[in-house]
This record gives sequence, structure tokens and C-alpha cells, in this order.
Amino acid sequence: MLPQIAGFEVTGDKQQNQYKLLFGNPVKTQQSNTNLSAGTGWYKNQKMAGTRDRYFLDPKFELFSENDRKERDFMAAQTMNLTERMAHTQTTPLFYKIFALVSGGMFLDAIDVYMASAVASYVLKTGWSTLALNTVFLSVGFLGLFMGSLLAGFIGDLQGRRRAYQVNLILFGGFTFLGAFAPNMPTLIACRLLASTGLGSEIVTGYSMLNEFAPIESRGKWCASASLIANCGAPITMFLCTLILPHFGWRPMFIGVGVLAIILWILRRDIPESPRWLIAHGKKEEAAGIIEQLERDTPAETHIKPQAEKAVLEVPMWRSLFVAIVAVSATIICQYTFTTWVPTLLLKRGINVVHSLSFSTIMLLGAPVGALIGTMLVDRIGRKKLIAPTFFLVAVFGILYGYQTTSTGVMVIGFFLTACFYVLMAAVVAVYVAELFPTVFRFRGSGIANATAKLLTVAMPYAVAAILTFAQPAMVFWGISAIGLIAAIVVAIFGPETRQRVIH
Repeated sequence: MLPQIAGFEVTGDKQQNQYKLLFGNPVKTQQSNTNLSAGTGWYKNQKMAGTRDRYFLDPKFELFSENDRKERDFMAAQTMNLTERMAHTQTTPLFYKIFALVSGGMFLDAIDVYMASAVASYVLKTGWSTLALNTVFLSVGFLGLFMGSLLAGFIGDLQGRRRAYQVNLILFGGFTFLGAFAPNMPTLIACRLLASTGLGSEIVTGYSMLNEFAPIESRGKWCASASLIANCGAPITMFLCTLILPHFGWRPMFIGVGVLAIILWILRRDIPESPRWLIAHGKKEEAAGIIEQLERDTPAETHIKPQAEKAVLEVPMWRSLFVAIVAVSATIICQYTFTTWVPTLLLKRGINVVHSLSFSTIMLLGAPVGALIGTMLVDRIGRKKLIAPTFFLVAVFGILYGYQTTSTGVMVIGFFLTACFYVLMAAVVAVYVAELFPTVFRFRGSGIANATAKLLTVAMPYAVAAILTFAQPAMVFWGISAIGLIAAIVVAIFGPETRQRVIH
């Protein structure tokens, strides 16, 4: 069936994929008879017979006049102007407010995630739960993180960043608070599933939204700084659990996090929508108003350095998604496997350092040190030059760690390995992934990458258990090294450099 175009008679050869308007020139497409191949469309240089004006064809075979084309060109120029203005914005009070609110949400997210294992151990010890129920409690946490990553991606891209950002916070804050009043473990498990859905969303929405507001020349530094703040949640959670659980039980932990999350949700109600999302969805007046707020305290002479005035390389979507999935999955799987299974693996090798204060302290210091290194270097040397070599160092230190036979070796190599993991958490999860995708797909791309990583993480305990059953413990570290090496190669070969490039 030939295409119908504005009442004009259409003739052509369907097999040759050529069509023409009566008195018009041929139109050729690469797809059967539905769309033109080029996004800019095809147009005639001559007037059509019987008309007073030139007519054009857009990619959907819709006719429009030259005046219509001028209007479209004006709208395109307006979009380019807004995008350019957004690229020139600097750190203003509005941006600092956005950074503080995002970082606060990420910090509470980290506390909520890390307190789950401590609470599970406490309720098991007091007899309020059983081992089987604890297993379900921790498992639904991972399921919620998986669901939340996907949910945030689709809501953020289709309904707006602001809506996704508020939904996730009320989910994890509200259901964490309600969980404090659970009469039994099954009710707490149900609350945990819904709360974890919000927790998974926070990772995707927080870093991606900050990425879209941050100044182009320091985007990596700000996103990595949010990661550094979030990673402080682990030691602080351990400290709070030590103080609160023995004396007051687990419920105050849930109440405290829930109340703080609800307060933050109230503060974030007036957080602006991302101008980049508004521009991409044709809401240019609203975008212009927000950009004006960001420009209000920006010096008029401020301009982007020449090396920063580069657009993101045109990378196929499949390639960006492939790099994102590999990089995020490798980072989270290696970090989770190491931190979760190291005590067990060391005990099986006869190294009784699990309860050593010096061992625990030095290992823990690697996390903030690594996050700080990532924050300092991600803008200075670039994403690829930081990420690929760090993955390679994970491969090297992973092998070395598997063959340590002394407490000193375990602590020193473990410190460097932990630092590498958190360099990657700052550079990959907080910065690089969101920069790989255009605005219209950014949340979905980040969500799919994070969801895949969460799903693979669920399978890791079974893989490690199988290795311990049928092979030597050192094979676990060989596995970490192999994953790190593969990720290093993928990022080095397929990953584009996104430092100081304008995101669209």
C-alpha cells in the first residue's frame, strides 16, 4: 500500500522503494514505505504544480509549507540556544541547593541499605526472626533494588526527572518508617520490598539528575563528590548500629531514617525539573525559566573553555548500553563479592584476622580514600584514563590478595583493592554511566545498567558457594580479577571519553 500524503496522488514502485507525488520528484526510503531514512527529511527544490509555495516532506511523509519549515527552523534554533545556555551555567546558589538535596538523599539511601544486614542479625539474635525469614528479608532487598532501578529509568525519561525523584524518596522513606511498626517479620519483609524499590531508584535518579545540572567543566567532580558523601554512610551506619541496637533495639533505626527521608522529601518538593529533559520534550518556556535561575548569579563573561566546547561523540545506543552494563556490573559485583565474602574466605585459608581491629580499620579506610581519589581525578585526567586502569589494578590486586598468607599482606593489599573499588564507584556509577546516554534515554540507560548489576549480584552468593565447594578459595579472587580485566578491555576499546563534553 502506497503512503497517503495530504490528499496528493501518489504513484510509485513498492519493490523499488520509490514514490513520487504527482508533478513531484521521486522520494526514496530505506524502509518499505513508512519512513524516510534521514531524520532531517527530504524536500523539493521546485515549486509543486498548482501551489504558491514550496512544500517539503518530513520523515513521516507529512507535507508542510516553507513557512512551516521556517517555524521549525526557529524552534530548532531556540532549542540550540537553550542547550548552549545550559552548557554555560556555573555553580550558583540554586545548583548548591540541588547538590545538597541530592547528596542528602544518597546519604540516607546508603544508611538504609547498610543497616539492613545489622538489623537482620539483631532480630535473629533476639528470636524475633528466623534464619529462613532473614534470608527472605535480605533477598527482597535485592529484588526491590532491581525493580527500583528499572522503575526510575522509565518514570524519569517518560514522566520527568522531578517526578521520579520524589516518588523514590517517599517510597523508601515512607515504607522504612512504616516498617518500624511491623508486628511481625513477614510484615517487615513486605515493607522492606517497597522501601528497597525506592532505594534502587535513588541511585539512578540522584546521580543522573545531578549530572544534568552540574557545570560542564566540573560535572565529574560534583557527581563524584555526591558519591563520596554517600559512601560515608557505611561507617556511620555501623557506628549508629553499635550505639542504638544494643540499648534501644532496631525500631528506632527505621523511625530515624524514615523521618529524615520524609523531611528531605518535603524540602525537595520545589526542586526544579531538569531543563535538559524539558528541552528534549518541547517545554522550552519552562526550561528557559529554570535556566534563567541558574544564570542569575553567573558572571556575564563566563564562558566554557575551548576544550570543553565539544559535543558528545555520536555513539550507537547499543554500544553505550553495552559499556554501561559491563562497567556498572563489574564494579558492583567485584565490590560486593569482596566485602561480603572476604572474612569467610580468609577463615578457610586459616588466617584469623576477621576480628582484628587493625585489619578492619585499614580495610575501611580504603573506601573513603578511594572515593576521594576518584573525585579528584575524574575531571582532571578523564573518565576512560581513570576507569580502565583502575579495573586493571583490580585484576592485579585481586590475584595478589588471593595468595596472601600473612595479616600484613591481607591488610595492605586489601586496603588498595578496597580503594580501587570505591574509585570505580565514584567514577563509574556516579559519573560515567549517566554521561553515556542522551537526555531522552539517560534514566532508562542508567536504570537498565544498575538493574542488571543488581540481578547479577543476587546470583553471586551461589557462584561463590559453588567455587568453595568444588574449587579452591583463591579461585574467587581469580574470578574478581577476570571480571576486572574484561571490564578494563571493554571500557578501553568501546567506551567513549565524556569529560567536558556537552550532554544532549
